[in-house]
Amino acid sequence: MTTGDAGPPPPRALRLRAPLLLALAVLLGFEAVGGLVIFFARLAAGSTPGVAVHVAGGVALTFVYAAYQWGHWRRVAPWRGRLDHVLGLIAALSLVVTQGSGLWLAREWWNARLARVAIVPYDPAVSALHNVMNMLVLTFAGAHLGAVLQRDARAGAGPARRAARPGSESGRGED
Repeated sequence: MTTGDAGPPPPRALRLRAPLLLALAVLLGFEAVGGLVIFFARLAAGSTPGVAVHVAGGVALTFVYAAYQWGHWRRVAPWRGRLDHVLGLIAALSLVVTQGSGLWLAREWWNARLARVAIVPYDPAVSALHNVMNMLVLTFAGAHLGAVLQRDARAGAGPARRAARPGSESGRGED
């Protein structure tokens, strides 16, 4: 059997390859790795390499995430008190705090650049909040995806069963 004989992929498979989700995943990964490099370089060497790229990526991530989350919530609403929704909410709130604190730090970085200050006087509390919340984002976004996939596996949500369920063609409420 060839790939073309299997018919169209299920809605979730299409969503997992959507350009907006892929851009979000790439930006999250890029920002996480960049943030770790900055964090450890500051501790080990007292320098912060790649901050300009990290700031630019963070601004892009803010817009991509807002666009993604808007469409995602419109598809999965209303709220359900299930594990996947709770984990998704924690991930979303963590990302909002991470982005907000990151934009605060970016403003401090930009002001220091304009003033030609060699060492940026980051607010330690905001910096700590940004670092801790980033770890929560990665943890809970992964847990959210895992809970969705586990829920679907328990329900036997393969393409044939999904198509048989009422309202499943749109994927509404699926994840």
